[in-house]
Amino acid sequence: MFLTNTKGYAIEVTGVRKSVGSNLVLKNIDLVVQYGEIVGIIGPNASGKTLLLRLISGLAYPDAGKIVTGGKTIGPQKGGTLADVGVLIETPGFLPHLSGKDNLRLLAMLRGKIGDEEIDAAMERVGLNPTDRRPVKAYSLGMRQRLGIAQAIMESPSIILLDEPTNSLDPEYSESFLAMLRELRDRGTAIVMTSHELEEVKAVADRILTLKNGVLS
Repeated sequence: MFLTNTKGYAIEVTGVRKSVGSNLVLKNIDLVVQYGEIVGIIGPNASGKTLLLRLISGLAYPDAGKIVTGGKTIGPQKGGTLADVGVLIETPGFLPHLSGKDNLRLLAMLRGKIGDEEIDAAMERVGLNPTDRRPVKAYSLGMRQRLGIAQAIMESPSIILLDEPTNSLDPEYSESFLAMLRELRDRGTAIVMTSHELEEVKAVADRILTLKNGVLS
């Protein structure tokens, strides 16, 4: 199934500045991402990659400039949530005593868009067994990361933001993961992924940008 709600740009970031305390982390950031495109952003740790994804997703707001994600302007006075954006930012947080599927069920209830069939499909797509009743606290780091990827894709969003998505991934799954990103891109999904590893980004991204000293280039 190909996406149809792809009019205009997926993401438009214009002149965005953001400070954390007295530290100016992002300086006049400009970024345009089209539907059906994978953009990789590389940079050292603490360079602001995670903060930029938080701004694009609406989890934080810029101090100056403008961000439009999926046609919706990001800002404290805009209200609402970004219902068509899948996000994996920082370490995935799940209820440790519940199974992977039960965690995804709780998250799916927030929007009420999908049921067990879509949850099962997302888990299987990342190599997890939806019938596995083990609690998440028994998962390996790689399994938890895959569960985080499953929650980002399970609602078939038209925009996906992935922060260091291959961290802790099992090496044997990494290539399958990159193949999945290409497939989603070919369906019209806009994907932004961050990394500090250039080679992994080169393997999948249509464009690669560098974030360093607060400047995206």
